[in-house]
Amino acid sequence: MQQDHASILNSWLQEKESAYLYRVLVTQSTEAPKQKLFSQLAEEAEEQADIWAKTYQAKTQQPVPEFHPRRRVQIIKRLIIWFGPERIRTILSATKVRGMSIYNLSVGHTMPEHISDVGQRHQSSGAGNNMRAAVFGINDGLVSNTSLILGMAGGGASHDTILLAGIAGLLAGAFSMAAGEFISVRSQREMLEYQIDQERKELALYPAEEAAELSLIYQARGLSKEDAENAANTIIQNPENALNTLAREELGLDPEKLVSPYGAAGFSFIAFMLGAGVPLLPFIMDIKSNTIIVTIILSAIALFIIGAVLSLFTGRNAIKNGFRMLAIGALAGILTYAIGYGVGQVFQ
Repeated sequence: MQQDHASILNSWLQEKESAYLYRVLVTQSTEAPKQKLFSQLAEEAEEQADIWAKTYQAKTQQPVPEFHPRRRVQIIKRLIIWFGPERIRTILSATKVRGMSIYNLSVGHTMPEHISDVGQRHQSSGAGNNMRAAVFGINDGLVSNTSLILGMAGGGASHDTILLAGIAGLLAGAFSMAAGEFISVRSQREMLEYQIDQERKELALYPAEEAAELSLIYQARGLSKEDAENAANTIIQNPENALNTLAREELGLDPEKLVSPYGAAGFSFIAFMLGAGVPLLPFIMDIKSNTIIVTIILSAIALFIIGAVLSLFTGRNAIKNGFRMLAIGALAGILTYAIGYGVGQVFQ
């Protein structure tokens, strides 16, 4: 029972802190629609805080304590002032500040004009995201291990020493990538699950207020008041759909973009190994003559191909992108070789 009281008090505090941050956002926003949205959301948060306060008082026969924003919220306030809300919208979402989806409207996204337009820009391809991650993982492995091998070669290391260092670099980089991806995806999932759980409780306690907040966000994004209210009320009637929509529109989170942290870690591990294995092939195959030359040629071809493939995501010319990636990789390799050579001369 004591834990239930603490949970209610925490929900009250979160709403009060949200209202506090909304008022900061009003002062830091330069566009009238955003100022209006955050001002109205502050009022909604205060009303929801009052609901939690009355619930707490009814259960404990005691009033809620005087509100003081926690240190974390005070730090976020400074971050808003220093960097602006758009740059820290992920942090704001984790603090349960709604309306962050309005900052996801990038160039090429049109403002919605009717109910049927709402949510269309959220449709994305998970396969495309996985492919992009794979290409970047392979590129990281290729550039880092090629540079490592060239640095060792510049320092005058033997064939076997370079092979050992290359294998160590491959494994260390792959495990590092996997660990980083696991922590990143796991943290995102935990944040999303927590926020979804909070939204579920609030949706059960005050659905009308949640619908009102959603309507305000849609109005700020261009819908008429009538269409926004109709859309919000329709969405709220379906609890499962409402939770997903609230996560996207109020918090700027997309549940569909989160994958298993174990799968993401394994995916990154394999992608990095594939890239890092390319410059190692001549050493693994025990090519005795011109081993470094063969490594450079293989790596150059792979870099060009990766650059060309990345043009699918950037929209740039494939040939130009390929040569740009080749130039970047070449610069990294030359600098590493030169540094390795200099270090080798010092210790010889």
